Formats: sequence, structure tokens, C-alpha cells
Amino acid sequence: MNLFKSVETTIASLVEGAFGRVFRSEVRPIELARKLAREMDAHRTVSVSRVYVPNEYSVWLSPQDRARYEGVEGEVIEELSAYLLEHARREELILASNPVIVFETDEHLTLGEFGIQARLVRPDDQSDGTPPPPSPVESEQHGKTMIYSTSARVGGAVEEAHARRAPRVLLSVGGRRLLVPPKGATIGRSRDCEIVLDDVGISRRHAEIRPGRHGWTIEDLGSTNGVTINGREVRGVEPLQPGDRVDLGSTEIVFELG
Repeated sequence: MNLFKSVETTIASLVEGAFGRVFRSEVRPIELARKLAREMDAHRTVSVSRVYVPNEYSVWLSPQDRARYEGVEGEVIEELSAYLLEHARREELILASNPVIVFETDEHLTLGEFGIQARLVRPDDQSDGTPPPPSPVESEQHGKTMIYSTSARVGGAVEEAHARRAPRVLLSVGGRRLLVPPKGATIGRSRDCEIVLDDVGISRRHAEIRPGRHGWTIEDLGSTNGVTINGREVRGVEPLQPGDRVDLGSTEIVFELG
């Protein structure tokens, strides 16, 4: 098991056992970890030869969610910091210092909602000879708090009930059959995708499949190596039919309805 997977497993273990019921329908640590990594990727600052990312993060929780973390907040923050360090290492991103994560309470947030504010802060003392990060590019997004919600997960039981009345959508990949969520999925190497494929020829966010008025469709999300259906290159949004063979990188996927 690689370190990145190990850290993710460790975070997940914090909410097993005695904490399982506490975090069942509220904000889970693993959800915070994934969104923190997403904010890190979204706020990159490029210098001549390096790509810097934020090193300070404020996580805003509703009063109810913040109360759930009482007694384990320190352990969760420690694991979240390790998660971000490993994510930066894997993506060859530069942190000006070890990640600093603080939890805050926002009375305006409701149960299941959380906000993340990312900042790139220069360390006061750069004693190791490493050049300081450039000043962050001023933009409308820098320093703003992004709000996320777990309402889609909380409503999962309703979606599953609807899914039972509709044909299941499956992707057959190398002998495995992967179930696609009723609302569709993104496909790629990134762990933020609903369908994650380990193929160096596949982009981090390679393609997206979605249901529409006339059936299921697939769209290339600007990938490096493109998408083909039955040997034909996908341009824009293309319809999918049962039995279609979709190629992404060196991986072949068969679209199925079950």
C-alpha cells in the first residue's frame, strides 16, 4: 500500500468504530481531505521553475458539525496535514511550509455544509536557502472561501430508490464491472473522479458520462490523448449505446446497461 493510500485509510479509520455513527451523515474527515486537496490544486502560483500552492487552510464548519469533532479535532487535523503533504509530493507542488489547518465555526452554515479558505503565506524566516514563494496572483478567487455540501450523500437513499427503478449503468474495465452513479460520473486518474482508472495515458479528469433526455452521453474533458467510441474520435458530447467500446489512453471500457 503506498503512502497516499495509507494516509487516506488512516483518516477513514478515525471515524470507524465509536465515531462511525457520529459522522454517518455529517461532514466526514475524508471529505475534508479531498476538498482540501482540490483547493490546493485550484490555487497554484507558477514561478519561473516552480509551482507553489497554499500552505494555510481554514476549514469552516456549522456549529453542529464542529461539535462532532470535539475530542478528535487535533488528530484529524494532523492526518489532514499529512494527506496534503503527500498530495503535494505526488504532484510535484511546492509548499512554503508544512500545511497549517485550523477549524473554525460559522453560524451561517447548516449541517453538512463546510467552507475552505486557502492562502499562500510566506514564512517569516527562510533559513534553508530556498527562494521565497512569489506573491500570490491577485484574483477574485484568491483568499475566498469555497462552500461545499454533503447533501448529495445525505440524500443517497432517495437516489438509490430511483436507481432501482431504472436500468443500472455499468462500465466493464479489464474484467471488472464498475457501477456508475445515477447522475453520471467523471473518469480519470484523479481521486476526485467518481471512476478512477490507473493508466498513465489517462488524464486526471479525462472524460464525463452523464444521463440526458435521450439516453447516456460521453464528453472528452480536454484530455491529452482523447476519447474514441468504437474507434471513432469523440468530438463534443456523443451518445452512448449498450455494447459501445470506449478507449481512454490504453484502457478499453465497455458501456453496459444492466
